[in-house]
Amino acid sequence: MRVLVWALRAFIFFTLFAFALNNEQQAVVNWFFGAQWRAPMVIIVLVAFAAGAALGVLAMVPAWWKHWRIARRSATPAAAPPKAKPALDPITAVPSEFGPEHPPREGL
Repeated sequence: MRVLVWALRAFIFFTLFAFALNNEQQAVVNWFFGAQWRAPMVIIVLVAFAAGAALGVLAMVPAWWKHWRIARRSATPAAAPPKAKPALDPITAVPSEFGPEHPPREGL
């Protein structure tokens, strides 16, 4: 399985490498007010991809913070009253090392 994963990674790498080699010609990005940016096509595509990924991450940050706060709040209960210790079974009078005894489940 690892060989297949590495083969897939190599295929993706060499495909992107071939894309980069085939797009070395100069391209022009026209901005507002007549500003231009001249760069190889592959650099322009890479910058556009990186900018899109960065904007996607920035758009997700408020949701991540919200979920992080909710998880943090639920992980630390606020001053919960101490739990009472369960009474020992009067017949055995020996506490179980695995916690309180439970009746057996049917079908097992």
